[in-house]
Amino acid sequence: MPKNIEPVYYSDYLKLDKLLDAQAPHSPKYGDEAHDEMLFIIVHQVYELWFKQVLHELRAIHGEFSAPLLDDKELYLVAHRLRRVLTIQDLMNDQVGVIETMTPQEFLEFRDYLVPASGFQSIQFKELEIRLGLTRGTRVAFDQQSFYNRLNDDDRGYLEQLEEQPTLFDRVDAWLARMPFLEFKDFKFWDMYQHAVNEALDHDEAIVRETAVEPQQLEAELAGIQANRDNFAALFDSEKYRQLQQEGRVKLSQRAMLSALFITQYREEPAFNLAWQVITSLAEMDEKLTIWRYKHAMMVQRMLGTKIGTGGSSGHDYLRKTTEQNRVFKDFFAMATYLLPKSALPELPSHVRKALGFSIETP
Repeated sequence: MPKNIEPVYYSDYLKLDKLLDAQAPHSPKYGDEAHDEMLFIIVHQVYELWFKQVLHELRAIHGEFSAPLLDDKELYLVAHRLRRVLTIQDLMNDQVGVIETMTPQEFLEFRDYLVPASGFQSIQFKELEIRLGLTRGTRVAFDQQSFYNRLNDDDRGYLEQLEEQPTLFDRVDAWLARMPFLEFKDFKFWDMYQHAVNEALDHDEAIVRETAVEPQQLEAELAGIQANRDNFAALFDSEKYRQLQQEGRVKLSQRAMLSALFITQYREEPAFNLAWQVITSLAEMDEKLTIWRYKHAMMVQRMLGTKIGTGGSSGHDYLRKTTEQNRVFKDFFAMATYLLPKSALPELPSHVRKALGFSIETP
């Protein structure tokens, strides 16, 4: 049954009069209208609409992580909304192909009329990056210098105020760090895991020593195993881990990293499965954003070659650098460094497995 008192008309509800009248090509001010400028405008407007929806989801997700307690019901909503963001990102990545139907010469018909307008001035995209956890200090050099100097005072003030707030990365780190099962009664995950790691590496070393044919081969393979030992040693040693953070090699806190490892290695445990979905989705979101940056960089190179961007950047070269550097959840990718095969994982103590499971006692 309808719940509204007044009838709703499709075009009024969607504000189509405003939406479809929001495309104003700039080229007619200087002569004939460049045919492909309409495509250029619509593609970027659609991106901004998707940015708006992604921000709508991220603000809700950020709110859930900001609460002192995040139970399974809320965690399910987080996982669901992250999957929605991932689906939107697929659309955004595919949309690059639409604008690539425009040839470089068709773009050049109107491109020089747009100076100094630039994607730098997309406030929504900047907010998206900031909310995720991309700080000014971690950006490429040009981005650090130009991040705000092409914005008006209101937009600059809004983003600077946003940079002072905890990011989604901060909230996820805190959520992982307070995961209670790292220490549960007499159980300590890192003690059990460190023992399993040492056993696995000792086993690998014994095989290498038995099967190496030449001294050079033995030396190289033993060096690889020692490198693995060093990586794991940093994981379990607070001072060494802090050094990794100072060098920028990891960003997650040590406890958060250990929790993420525990969740990932034992993701089939009922209490961990939703959390693992969230971790995986955050990594995938970072990956899809990287793919979008890469596609954008390739598209710019195809359209402009080595020309300077309208916003003053080095065009393709700048975008290529941001593809790898402007990432937030790289630690969830680097975590693979510390994973063991399932066959090398020790069984969890029965009281821990019971706490992680959902058991119903029948009368």
